[in-house]
Amino acid sequence: MTPEMLAFLSDRHLATLTTMRADGSPHVVPVGFSYDHDSHTVRLITFASAVKYKNALRGGRGVVSQVDGGRWLTLEGVVCGTNDADRVAAAVTGYAARYRQPKEREDRVSIEIAVDRVMGRA
Repeated sequence: MTPEMLAFLSDRHLATLTTMRADGSPHVVPVGFSYDHDSHTVRLITFASAVKYKNALRGGRGVVSQVDGGRWLTLEGVVCGTNDADRVAAAVTGYAARYRQPKEREDRVSIEIAVDRVMGRA
């Protein structure tokens, strides 16, 4: 991961998240996310009844892809969903640092992608 890529991942950009539905078809939605370079983890906040969360609970692969003109990055890896308070708090902190403080939700959960593949040009 180059310094330019890390800077691109800290700029305020939305991305798409791709997870797999139970029938194997892709589910693609716009999201805000944060990236922890030390742990190579993408984190997203969502709510427990969201389709993307239900897909993440099944595991498999997940992808976030961010585009800005000719710059783009795709981060791919094993996806999971969690309601663990510490992990959800880390996702909220990352989101707040990149975008804004999210509204409180009692049903907040997070999605994590353990990044093992990076593609792009930033």
